[in-house]
Amino acid sequence: MAEAKGAKGKGGGHRKLSRSRYERELYRLQTELVKLQEWVRGSGARLVVVFEGRDAAGKGSTIKRVTEYLNPRVARIVALPRPTERERTEWYFQRYTEHLPAAGEIVLFDRSWYNRAGVERVMGFCTPAEHRRFLRQCPIFERMLVEDGILLRKYWFSVSDEVQEQRFRRRLADPVRRWKLSAVDLQSLTRWEEYSQAKDEMFVHTDITEAPWYVVESDDKRRARLNMIAHLLSTLPYTDLTPPVLELPPRPPPTGYRRPPRDLQNYVPDHAADLET
Repeated sequence: MAEAKGAKGKGGGHRKLSRSRYERELYRLQTELVKLQEWVRGSGARLVVVFEGRDAAGKGSTIKRVTEYLNPRVARIVALPRPTERERTEWYFQRYTEHLPAAGEIVLFDRSWYNRAGVERVMGFCTPAEHRRFLRQCPIFERMLVEDGILLRKYWFSVSDEVQEQRFRRRLADPVRRWKLSAVDLQSLTRWEEYSQAKDEMFVHTDITEAPWYVVESDDKRRARLNMIAHLLSTLPYTDLTPPVLELPPRPPPTGYRRPPRDLQNYVPDHAADLET
């Protein structure tokens, strides 16, 4: 299961999708995600989707496309910061359980409890004993979630070392995306094989029948987004519970209301007008 260095042509060597075809299919799948949302809300289902993988593997951009048209009251993203001093003394899974969905909710974990099997394991942020305990407890924890009725889906985004480095370089050169990289992230380049070994060990213990891992080849981001969303939809027994289309009521005739003078209100300056000159 290791991700080989220098791997090329991930995704089966297919030609890159054209933007127009990609956008058409993405919109179709997003329409289905709205149907899924209404089914979750109407049926009281609880859905958890875990997004894991290498740094710069495309998790965040895929999550953005999944949630683009969803109701944030139904579907929410959980991306937890570093644990506090108090949280470090809790049962490891405790800080994650409070974010699990109630009936009619979807939770997308942008990284999850699997931090312990990856970055914490490789960077020495946990002890070997804590890591072994996680590998023992995680399958039990996930079986409990599934047994309680939670729909749990886990996706691992796989990217080659060459493409990861290219994306790192683009982020470093882009002032609005530079925040996505930290010193720890950059060490994933020099510790590539250590992360591979940690991931392989994690899969051995946590790729269980009740909650299997699904690998998304993500050197081609467009293809990865479509593949992941299509697969998620295919694993859920949702039906179309979209409410009927509403009709706009006729606007009533005016009754004499007059708007207050504009100079009584504070308006945002027309910055866009400066761009026209």
